[in-house]
Amino acid sequence: MTYPDVKETIKQVETLVNIPGPSGYAYAAIQYCQDYLQSHGIDSTVTNKGGLSVTVKGADDTRHRFITAHVDTLGAMVKDILPSGRLKMTKIGGFSWHATEGEYCQIHSTDRVFTGTICLHETSVHVYRGNDDIKRDDDHMEVRIDEVTSSAEETKALGINVGDFICFEPRFQHTESGFVKSRHLDDKVSAAIMLELLVHLKENDIQLPHTTHFFFSNNEEIGYGGNSNIPKEVVEYLAVDMGALGDGQLSDEYTVSICAKDSSGPYHYHLRQHLVKLCKDNGIDYKIDIYPYYGSDASAAISAGHDIKHALFGAGIESSHAMERTHERSIQATESLLYAYVQSPLI
Repeated sequence: MTYPDVKETIKQVETLVNIPGPSGYAYAAIQYCQDYLQSHGIDSTVTNKGGLSVTVKGADDTRHRFITAHVDTLGAMVKDILPSGRLKMTKIGGFSWHATEGEYCQIHSTDRVFTGTICLHETSVHVYRGNDDIKRDDDHMEVRIDEVTSSAEETKALGINVGDFICFEPRFQHTESGFVKSRHLDDKVSAAIMLELLVHLKENDIQLPHTTHFFFSNNEEIGYGGNSNIPKEVVEYLAVDMGALGDGQLSDEYTVSICAKDSSGPYHYHLRQHLVKLCKDNGIDYKIDIYPYYGSDASAAISAGHDIKHALFGAGIESSHAMERTHERSIQATESLLYAYVQSPLI
């Protein structure tokens, strides 16, 4: 079988995006990854913070690599139960309420899962004049629960409480033209790629040049997913995470995006050049880009004080932190670069 097989990777993406898991509640996604790897004979360890670590021993066990992708997503939490019986929310991660207006959601209480819709309080145009001008913020956005309730007491009696997690419907689609569109492609695309790579390495008995730690982080969207559990032998740290598209950006949905700089500052110059050379040598389409409002697990590790060379690349994701989209070609390029990177020598 040819590797990478982008169709198989996209099936993995679909599975992952349909597992609810905002930051702080990504246990099911981590459990899925652990079970999937175990089914292929790959051992893993869950850290105290809830991330999943897999170590692949290489020919050189003295100087290591660390590669991360995150399975946690954006989401919300119940902040208050309103007198109407609806729910007031607080955000988990950085996004605009505009991107979730009208979206179906799940409310995960202690004992059961409820469904609902994220609404502007003043949605009905037959009642509220000028609702286009109303700010979409914590005070105006709420969850309409699909239960018979018209008071806070009735909603509480259902078992819904402050602190319950709210997960957004992903609405995954894979089009005939090769596009993949869904919420939470950031960063479930990269997590799927990492799962497929680990299985390929195992099933083909491929020895890597350096011991490599693969880490599925679970708190990236809130800033500290991959900033710990980094062995002292680690020299290079790679975050596989989305490329940001928009005006003034070079990234697109058809190439792998290599980050030169984000909000935290420049990434390691020589490691970035190494990635570019791998693309050129292996015929992988790529773009170098700068992300103006962005941070990664790699930059979090640097901020935590780790003495590492850090890099970041990933599939180009359009409309990030909203209804996201990428293309098979970008996923293929990203997986190909990761495969080339793990087989290359340290710089």
